[in-house]
Amino acid sequence: MYIGLLSYSIAAVFFLVLLGILLTDRRQDKPSRKYLLLATFVSILWAISAVFQSGLVEILSVYQILEVLRNLFWQQFLLLVLGRAVTADTEPPIIQRSKILLYIIAAVMVALILDRHLTRILPVISNNIDLLLVGYLAQTVTVLVLLEQMLRNTRQGMMWAVKFFSLGLGGIYAYDFYLYSEAMLFQHVDIMLWQSRGLINALMVPVIGIAISRHPEWSSGIFISRHVVFHTTTLLGGGIYLLVVGLGGYYVRSYGGGWGVVAQTLFMFGAMIILALLLFSESLRAKLRVLINKHFFHYKYDYRDEWLRFIYVLSSFDETIPLPIRTIQAIAQIIESPGGMLWMKRDNNIYIPVARWNIPAVYDSEKSDTDFIKFMEQHDWIINLDEFEWNPGVYRSRGFFSLPEWLRGMQNAWLVMPLILQGKMLGFVILSHARNRRHNFNWEDIDLLKIACRQAASYLSQHEAAQALSEARRFDNFNRLSTYMVHDLKNMIAQLSLIVSNAAKHKKNPLFVDDVICTIENSVSKMNRLLSNLKDDVRGSEEKEDIELCGLIRREVDNRKRAGNTPNIALHCIDDHVIANANHDRLASVISHIIQNAQDATPVSGNISIKLHKDINHAIIEIEDTGHGMDDDFIRTRLFRPFETTKGKSGMGIGVFEAREFLQRLGGDIEVESEVGQGTLFRLHLPLLLEK
Repeated sequence: MYIGLLSYSIAAVFFLVLLGILLTDRRQDKPSRKYLLLATFVSILWAISAVFQSGLVEILSVYQILEVLRNLFWQQFLLLVLGRAVTADTEPPIIQRSKILLYIIAAVMVALILDRHLTRILPVISNNIDLLLVGYLAQTVTVLVLLEQMLRNTRQGMMWAVKFFSLGLGGIYAYDFYLYSEAMLFQHVDIMLWQSRGLINALMVPVIGIAISRHPEWSSGIFISRHVVFHTTTLLGGGIYLLVVGLGGYYVRSYGGGWGVVAQTLFMFGAMIILALLLFSESLRAKLRVLINKHFFHYKYDYRDEWLRFIYVLSSFDETIPLPIRTIQAIAQIIESPGGMLWMKRDNNIYIPVARWNIPAVYDSEKSDTDFIKFMEQHDWIINLDEFEWNPGVYRSRGFFSLPEWLRGMQNAWLVMPLILQGKMLGFVILSHARNRRHNFNWEDIDLLKIACRQAASYLSQHEAAQALSEARRFDNFNRLSTYMVHDLKNMIAQLSLIVSNAAKHKKNPLFVDDVICTIENSVSKMNRLLSNLKDDVRGSEEKEDIELCGLIRREVDNRKRAGNTPNIALHCIDDHVIANANHDRLASVISHIIQNAQDATPVSGNISIKLHKDINHAIIEIEDTGHGMDDDFIRTRLFRPFETTKGKSGMGIGVFEAREFLQRLGGDIEVESEVGQGTLFRLHLPLLLEK
């Protein structure tokens, strides 16, 4: 009994290790991998059931069914590999029919196991031959035949990988063939052969593992990483725990008297609950990682994995978790700290808390000239608060004697880490105690945390620079719009000044009074809209509407005529119903400015014409004058530069610049054609609002 128990226990452990290695394969799931995992998993269950069958508990039917399933999944895996060798798209019909046949055989065998009376349907055979032995032998022969086919059809270049798999799995089923052949001959299974079977399986599992590590279809290459060892150790521990629990359950049942079955049930259920709690315990997992790193690896950390995980958390875009909190999380996960707080330096040289994660709030501040700040900045030192309590001499020898009052009052605080960037401390991070309170904090932790803090400091610096740039751009928009307002106010002042200069002469003329009221009303309306546009521009928004361009241009031409500007303007709307989507007042200001420039540059005897037409995607406004014109050098180098003007002190030099900026934001542009002494043509392109 004990030989079988030990033999199959070892087999279960070896299959469990193989499953752990397979589970660490991070590639996309493939059908071959799925059946390989299933076959390995069922082999584990089969070996465990054999352990119980060896004398712990009578579960013959369960053991026999699991053996049928083990054979079935290895068969399905081999058929899948052979089918993919023929065609990668669809399985050949012979493979499909073979799968169905093997499923039917397995189903019949399970039915025979569940109800032995079914053997009476074949009385002649069943009286002399155990049908289950026939089924097991048939399954065994099928596996050997499939292995032979896979080995025969393997390319020479891949033989080095497949031969180990054939040797490992072939060795297991060659022994099974011998076992069941001998049983068919003598009408019973030899107990010593059966007990040795577990060790044979355990002996062949490493050979299968070598093949899996070599075969490109099953694994791109197995390496023993910390994750592999951790998960494999967890699986091994869980398997050993289950074996011990099973053994304990057997003794509870054996010596429990009339309550034996009840006591065994309660014992097994309680053990399963305890195992689940242990597996989901973060503190236990942390302690297990420390144990593995300490005894199996030269270094505590897998630096590649740690750095990739750190960068992923730090650089991931999640609007619900701002960068300061992600910074805390990225640093905290390195040492499995459950919480932390970020302090940042502000313009008044005071550090204040700006973010926290799973830690109580602190409403305090720290000046940059305190010993606490100077010590971290000058020495780039990570302060271990536990070490400061039991070994303060390390800190006092470097001139640091006391902690801030607010830090001493923080519960569960553990580490204070400076964020150094270009020799200056941008801020610092405070972390809570790790889940594993016995975390052996050493030079590896310090080095990794220091470089992580430096990387975090660069991210935070870039983040704050981006915020400052955004604010500067908003102020720039405000200042630029203020300049445009001054430009528009200058034009309105010119109109009002003209009214004042003519008031003494025409104040008794009712038509003049009506014109004055209309001009003032128009100026007030423009000033109100300017203020509204100023607010919209600061907020980064601008109200737009559908504008009928011919009507807009006509109103601006009438305003210029009403103001007494010369020469007069001829307007030709070649295309009707030309509509653009823009801010009404800004577009009107642009058109008015171009018209005014044309009038200023053209003598009274000259001509100004405006044409409106459209092409497929754009509305085109052409404003042409017969004024003094401009040379190519001025157009190329000075016309569209702000604060460049040919009007002396009366001009500001921003009108054309503003016009092009506005049109380009809409998706349009300005073209200029000019010749000295001949005149100028401004061609304004605006995106056309197409009819739906």
